[in-house]
Amino acid sequence: MAEHNENTVAPEEVVSVNFIEAEINKDNEKGVYGGRVHTRFPPEPNGYLHIGHAKSICLNFNLGKEYNGLTNLRFDDTNPEKEDVEYVNSIMEDVKWLGFDWDGEARYASDYFGQMYEYAKKLISLGKAYVDDQTAEEIRQTRGDFNTPGTNSPYRNRSVEENLALFEDMKNGKFKDGEKVLRAKIDMADPNIVMRDPVLYRIVNAPHHRTGTEWNIYPMYDFAHPIEDAIERITHSVCTLEFEVHRPLYDWVLADWEDTEIPRQIEFARLNVSKMVMSKRKLRALVEAGLVSGWDDPRMPTISGLRRRGYTPESIREFCERIGVAKADSVVDIALLEFCIREDLKLKVTRPMVVLDPVKVIIDNYPEGQTELVTVENNPENEELGSREVTFGREIYIERADFMEEPVKKFFRLAPGKEVRLKGAYFITCTSFEKDADGNITEIHCTYDPETKSGSGNTRKVKGTLHWVEASTSVDMEVRLYDYLLRDDADDKDFMAAFNTDSLQVLQSKGEASLATTVPGDRFQFLRQGYFVTDIDSTPEHIVMNRIVGLRDSWAKQQNKG
Repeated sequence: MAEHNENTVAPEEVVSVNFIEAEINKDNEKGVYGGRVHTRFPPEPNGYLHIGHAKSICLNFNLGKEYNGLTNLRFDDTNPEKEDVEYVNSIMEDVKWLGFDWDGEARYASDYFGQMYEYAKKLISLGKAYVDDQTAEEIRQTRGDFNTPGTNSPYRNRSVEENLALFEDMKNGKFKDGEKVLRAKIDMADPNIVMRDPVLYRIVNAPHHRTGTEWNIYPMYDFAHPIEDAIERITHSVCTLEFEVHRPLYDWVLADWEDTEIPRQIEFARLNVSKMVMSKRKLRALVEAGLVSGWDDPRMPTISGLRRRGYTPESIREFCERIGVAKADSVVDIALLEFCIREDLKLKVTRPMVVLDPVKVIIDNYPEGQTELVTVENNPENEELGSREVTFGREIYIERADFMEEPVKKFFRLAPGKEVRLKGAYFITCTSFEKDADGNITEIHCTYDPETKSGSGNTRKVKGTLHWVEASTSVDMEVRLYDYLLRDDADDKDFMAAFNTDSLQVLQSKGEASLATTVPGDRFQFLRQGYFVTDIDSTPEHIVMNRIVGLRDSWAKQQNKG
């Protein structure tokens, strides 16, 4: 064995960085921004945020934290016809719920409308922008395609004076929507179609949720966004991959900005998750069609929907950490997201007994009117959560699926003549059962063995163990089970037709007495059933539970197979 040398220098820990961190490190080494890192999360307040936005939130705020920098929350509110204060408030709540806070007050594109207008006039004065009278359809038709250059607008060579006058008239509300636009004067033959004289301003005679009727023109996102970044002195403007072709326009807009320090745009792959709708436009369509109860419907992939479903901020942050940051688009299996919530909750929550689809069991040889307390551990994987006492009596409920009149092979639950263990209680044997006129089991009669109480030292074994709830102390509960929002055959072009009409199942269930005091937000692992949360609709008189996720851990199994 080699001798230990106290002077031996330990090898440096190798820290893996993603490509965005690598680019920031290069900038810092060159002193591009004086070693300063300032990021931003810039949502448009035209809908609720979804799980894809969670990735961007985590990325931007964690970059700010990692480099001892700052991160702004800024609303790109440049489209008054689709924006609302409701969306602003929901976004701020989502960011805070995920565990992040922004530098100073929340910022808005509308804070800078005056500066944007003045800068647009500067571009006109430099001969780099002009007012166009063509309609949106005419502009589209003359833009060309990847094989054909565009055609110059007949209004492209208006004088600076005329353009300035017309632009001011646009601002003052003298024209109707769509009657004129302000376009950049770049190159209608540019190989990048984005650079073929893009529209910078359009007329929208609609009130804005912050500025009221002050403005009749609003900047396009591609014009407003780089200016906002520059005003806020953002160093690294991190955005999703679809904006890569817009980067030359981002740089073009800021070419005449009077600041030696210009923000840098870096693109990363957006998050796509299997079986999830990752488009605010499509999510809005589901809400407006009444196919879901709202943006926070627990089936929705919105952050508010996931929160109501019972997901924790820790599980979503872990999910975003595991998928990492990539340059190429891909689809992440939803099983990974489900794995993260299971991993987060499995040692944190108690495991009460709840019978989702109850059928009554009468233990004929148990004394009538008698009950007793049995002890059940709260979480067998975490002894620190202790144990609880549960009432046991002559009449109990078990799951309807835990009884089979004619059991199939390897069915180890209750059946005529078969014996099973009741969790924390006794062995019971089925002696008979009753049916209604439709053939449904209504009651199961059993006997119990008083020598088999859990903890009594009984050494006799049975293969099946069932959860149960004592009838007289049981709590009535509404339990909502969720499936994926879209069927597997979902067509992106007609996703509404692929809506899964069986994505919500409501059960009238029975829970143990300890659940009578649950409040919205309480999370549990129902024994043998999966993870659940008390819904915001729940009251002491009407308990409502949402299933977060089942117990099956398909993602972990896939990884082990790999």
